[in-house]
Amino acid sequence: MAARLLAYEVSDLCLGKPALTSLPISASIHHALNALKSSNDTHISIWNCDHNQSDTTNDDQQLIDECRCVGKICMADIICYLCKDDNISFPSTALKSPVSVLMSHVNVPSVVKHVEPSFSLLEAIDLIIIDGAQNLVVPIKNKTSKRKQLRQYPTIAPTTHDGGREYCWVTQEDVIRFLLSSIVLFSPTAAYSIESLGIITAEILTINYHSPASKAADAISSSLADQTSVAVVDDDGVLIGEISPFTLNHCDEMVAAAITTLSAGDLMAYIDCGGPPEDILQVVETRLKERNLDGMLDYLKSILYHDTNSSSSEDELSSSPTSTGPGRYKRSNSYSARIMRRAEAIFCYPSSSLVAVMIQAITHRLSYVWVIEDDCSLVGIVRFSGMLEVFREHLESMIN
Repeated sequence: MAARLLAYEVSDLCLGKPALTSLPISASIHHALNALKSSNDTHISIWNCDHNQSDTTNDDQQLIDECRCVGKICMADIICYLCKDDNISFPSTALKSPVSVLMSHVNVPSVVKHVEPSFSLLEAIDLIIIDGAQNLVVPIKNKTSKRKQLRQYPTIAPTTHDGGREYCWVTQEDVIRFLLSSIVLFSPTAAYSIESLGIITAEILTINYHSPASKAADAISSSLADQTSVAVVDDDGVLIGEISPFTLNHCDEMVAAAITTLSAGDLMAYIDCGGPPEDILQVVETRLKERNLDGMLDYLKSILYHDTNSSSSEDELSSSPTSTGPGRYKRSNSYSARIMRRAEAIFCYPSSSLVAVMIQAITHRLSYVWVIEDDCSLVGIVRFSGMLEVFREHLESMIN
């Protein structure tokens, strides 16, 4: 059975996966924002393609080496970008910037890595553990030549690349989920506590519940790059909740205004329950006025207000289940169109078993789980990468 597990390839993890949603690196942040809101994906793949090839018999073969996925962006990237001092005052201008400005935290070649379908499961785990890969880009299907598609859609990168190939990507979650399906092979290791396995990381990002959420802006960016989160704690270090990029990915860009104006505790309420409460929205508006952030205030109104004299069609009304009446805020459609994670933190204990923590993380679609003591004081965090190190050692023992 162990030999069978080691024989698996990354193509086995791609079964049933949809093709990547993609944009060219020359696209604007505004284009990426629209793509994220209209897609079921939380991330958009960014491609750098050189299609300036002569139309010869070998065109497709030449294009294979000229089109690469160079990164990924998500709603949390855009939110963090808008939180910067220069951008919070002029969000409309900031959104006209190219998506490349969002990719500083993913501009390391190993974060997004191209691999062939025949790449082994063991090699994939090594890329994650050793090289820090977060997404493995894998070709999944051959299509017709993309030359025709590029002529039809010259300004938008198609979802097919490299001579018409379609791609999906394999994430750390995919690998963990796959290993969980064969967890019996890792007995008794999988039943050991995470403390005994030494995979609890004490280096964590935190913010006090009463502190301005703006103090967490840089920490949110760091947690996004590390696929973790920012813990919200009280004065005694007790875990209250979190500000998670995974939750922000299901919000809209207006969270940037909330991060700028609210406390960490109020921000948790803002991003919780599928959309911001109206009273908190009013607080955001008032504080934007006080700080003379007129550009963000105008942008806020353009997104969240509707004209008191306008009438909505039945389709528009049905798409906004929380319509609040004339002159009041509407929740963005991006909330109602997605399944929202709450701002409450998912946690375990040092004595929790590895398999139990795996199930927790996968159930909540997270790449980490917080670790607390019995008194709820925060101990650290367990990440997928740490779990994979344990499985890699076990697989190594199988080989030897």
